This record gives sequence, C-alpha cells and structure tokens, in this order.
Amino acid sequence: MQRAHGVEVPETVAEMCRPDRAAVLVYDPQVGILAHVQDREGLVERTRSVLDAARVAGVPVLYVRHVSVPVTHMGVAALRTAMAWQRLDDPNKVVSPFPPDAPHAQIADELAPVAGEPVFDKLGMSAFVGTPLEAVLRDRGITTLLLVGAVLEIGIEPTARHAADLGLLPVVVTDACGVVEQPAAERSLASLDYSLMSYRCTAEEAVTALLAGFPRGSGSDEIRDSP
Repeated sequence: MQRAHGVEVPETVAEMCRPDRAAVLVYDPQVGILAHVQDREGLVERTRSVLDAARVAGVPVLYVRHVSVPVTHMGVAALRTAMAWQRLDDPNKVVSPFPPDAPHAQIADELAPVAGEPVFDKLGMSAFVGTPLEAVLRDRGITTLLLVGAVLEIGIEPTARHAADLGLLPVVVTDACGVVEQPAAERSLASLDYSLMSYRCTAEEAVTALLAGFPRGSGSDEIRDSP
C-alpha cells in the first residue's frame, strides 16, 4: 500500500479488497437471467464462494435486480428497449419483461440474500441509476466494489464504468460474472481494461483477498478450498 498526500493508494486488487473498505454487489442474479448464462452451475458456485468469504469477513453484500413497469406506464426509451430485446417492430405488442412479482424476476434460491442484505430494484443497466446504492456505499466509507452476477456484457460493464466515474474502485470478478455471448463479454472486458479505471480478478483471488486476515484453521478453510 502506498501513500500520497495523506491518502492510502492500493497497488493491487488484494489491497483494494480490504474488508473495511470493500463491498460486494450481486448484479441481477435472477431466475430469468441466470437461465441464459453459460455454465450456470459453475457461475453460481464461484459467486457463492465470493459471497461466503465476504460474509465471513464482515464485508457488506448488496443486491440489485432488474424490473420493469407495466406497458401502460412505459415511455419512449422503455418501449424502444423492449421492442429491441423482444425483436418486435410494433410497440403495441410489447410485454413487460420483468414484472416485480413474476417468478422469473426473483433472485435464484442458490444466491439468495441472507441476514437482511438489501435488494435494490432498478429499471436500467447501471446499478447506480434510480437506486440508493451510492448513498449506502458512501455512508459505509466503501472505496472498492466487487462485481459478481449477470450479465457481464450487458449490465455489469456499465455499472463498473459508473462506479469508476463516482470515484470508486470497481473490481470485476470475471469468472463470477455470467456471460451470454462470449465475444461480447470479451469486448466488454477489453474496453474496461483499456480505460484503466476498473480492475479484475478471479473468484479465487477475491476469496483470498477477502479472507487475508483470517489464518488457516480459523474456520475459513472450506471457503478457500472450494472449487
């Protein structure tokens, strides 16, 4: 860890992930979204390892999920987006894709929040737009946001960019971020890398960083040793 002008400046992702300065954001881990990602079971397993480590380390875990308003209350942008995603050329045929109470809009049981971890509903791609996420992170003194969930090339990339613009250090946990189209995901990662404003690591590296203060034999070994 370096210092400049009274500020600690981390050099590595491991230093960024200090438990007193980090939080984990689980992006859209919903039934209807996880159904479309590659290697769903592997993704869930790796994501759970990060969540388990965060919970052991006392690192805040927060969730966002994608919802949609009834078609009667959609505006121009919402209708145009729905038309594109539903491959329609008539706005009158649009259906609300993620009604809040729909089964496919719910968080998958395997990744469900525990102990009152908050879930913020959003209408767009960035987890910060229309949610209290930034206020919660600021109030906790968070500087690093680890991103897991789905989908990397759709919502996680813009969330990482937005986090960087807000002065946070976004860390994309690559193998704990679901992918639908591999070439698109690779473009997203390349674009984030090019900006030099976000960082990345594997689930194993994230777990190691989060549990750095917990020596072997302290009850954290099972999380470290999980696949």
